[in-house]
Amino acid sequence: MLRLITSRRVRLALAAGLLAAVVVLVVRLWRRPEGGPGGDSPKKASIGSPAEKTASGAGHARRRPPAPLLGVPTEEDLRRYATGPPSAFRSAFERTFAPRQPREPLDGAVKGRLVRWGAVGIGLCLLAFGTQVLEKAVFSEGTRAAEGTALWSPPGVKDGCEPRAGQVLEPGMRHPAEEGPMIRPTGPCPVDVVAVTDSDVADPTSPPDEPSAAVPDADCRPQARVPRVRVIDPRMTRAVNRQWRRIERWLAANAPESLRTLGRPARARTIAVAEAQMGLRFPDDLRASLLRHDGARVVGDIWPFGFIGNRNQGVREIRDTWRRFCGMDGEDIGAEAGVDARAERWDGRMIPFGANGGGDHLVIDSVARDVGRTDHEGRMSFTPGGIRIRSYYGLLKATADALETGGSVGYWKPKVTGGELAWDVVRS
Repeated sequence: MLRLITSRRVRLALAAGLLAAVVVLVVRLWRRPEGGPGGDSPKKASIGSPAEKTASGAGHARRRPPAPLLGVPTEEDLRRYATGPPSAFRSAFERTFAPRQPREPLDGAVKGRLVRWGAVGIGLCLLAFGTQVLEKAVFSEGTRAAEGTALWSPPGVKDGCEPRAGQVLEPGMRHPAEEGPMIRPTGPCPVDVVAVTDSDVADPTSPPDEPSAAVPDADCRPQARVPRVRVIDPRMTRAVNRQWRRIERWLAANAPESLRTLGRPARARTIAVAEAQMGLRFPDDLRASLLRHDGARVVGDIWPFGFIGNRNQGVREIRDTWRRFCGMDGEDIGAEAGVDARAERWDGRMIPFGANGGGDHLVIDSVARDVGRTDHEGRMSFTPGGIRIRSYYGLLKATADALETGGSVGYWKPKVTGGELAWDVVRS
């Protein structure tokens, strides 16, 4: 049960509530009034009881008390009224702090129950506290380390696996040590030689290189930060889910094979880790979409679902693609030459969320929030399909409209072949 509660504050609150319940139970048992349930006080004889009749000598005749019961003040009443008019506060104060009659000591059975329940309560509190300490010392730190090192670090960022002397990694290449569980060991890499390019070997007879106007792309070298899950506007979540329901209904009726390729929902924590590693903030519409479908996967020989000729990438694929592009083109020529970052082949502020398998990708500008396309020939355009798409949600809605009406998204028109969705280029 404790493993189902992930919040430390909730666990501590439950432990505190349990401890308070144990204390209240102990106090109530300790202060059990005499004559209550299980008490030994004798029952009072009621007026007109046989005992009273016998004592009074009245036989079967019923006698009245010697004085009226109402209207005769008791000694306690006289003492209270002697100090002034009664008040609720003074009465409560007197009841609280008045001296109490000594009570009979508890018998062995009651003491045994108190000791056992107290031991159970203390054991549960210690168990909850020990669970919190164990989780913080082992599980939480291990999870953070695994998620933080799940991807290859871009050039200039040092991570847990360092190449040995003489090793050279080709820019943009994943280290072979990253294959498999995606958790890299500390210390030297277990590979002797990975790749050596001609550019890595300096020619002593060649003249020095001319100074270049390009500078390192700061967006490709983000500062390390702690992942933080951000709340999505509920209205945005409802809008994105509404468009996805339209797409899913159409796929179920017309392209069921493509419907099978939609991924499961992503975890909000995984998205937060990707944002921290990339140094970017995913737009809310993209995050809401990933929380419904974490990209699309290959099922048999069916091309995964995607927009305008591309397949949707999941969170980890987005990070992998971003790091690969930063490794291949991690310089910014716009800072010195006055070139717009959106006119280059790549800039680290872009979020690649779609791929066509041929080196072209759909991207989102994390600053402007509009949708663009970068191709394998070194060009970037923000009119995919020949039209301007101002947001990821706009692309999602345009796709749902094109599927339902038989229209198109720019010059991309959907069609169905053998239960599978495909996109054709239609020129007017």
